[in-house]
Amino acid sequence: MQINMLSIFTGRFVPMRAFYRDVLGMTITVDHEDHYVEFAGQGVRLAICERAVMQRLGLSAGYDNPAQGQAFGLAFECSCAEDVNRRLAELVDAGAERIAVGNRMPWGQYTAFFADPDGHIHELFARLGETT
Repeated sequence: MQINMLSIFTGRFVPMRAFYRDVLGMTITVDHEDHYVEFAGQGVRLAICERAVMQRLGLSAGYDNPAQGQAFGLAFECSCAEDVNRRLAELVDAGAERIAVGNRMPWGQYTAFFADPDGHIHELFARLGETT
């Protein structure tokens, strides 16, 4: 099996749509402005869907409960550590919440973290070479 699309279910559709479009600069390919949007990706699409849509379809088992804690995280590869720092500063200036500044990780990456309006923590990373 191959992943074709990742879906985010939210109770805050409007700010989430704006964040992924305006702050992350993702391109919208399908847009139902008040409840569903899809963004283009390289191999995998990203969708954001208002939780109430799933409830109206009668799929309330689980869709009516907001996610708690760190439900998922996306990772965005950068060319180098300086690129991670630059992009994090740009995202924060555009409205993202900074979670952690760039730092060398034990798995061989330089990584910084930011959050979307629902609090999902995502990362910017650059490969540093062999892992330690």
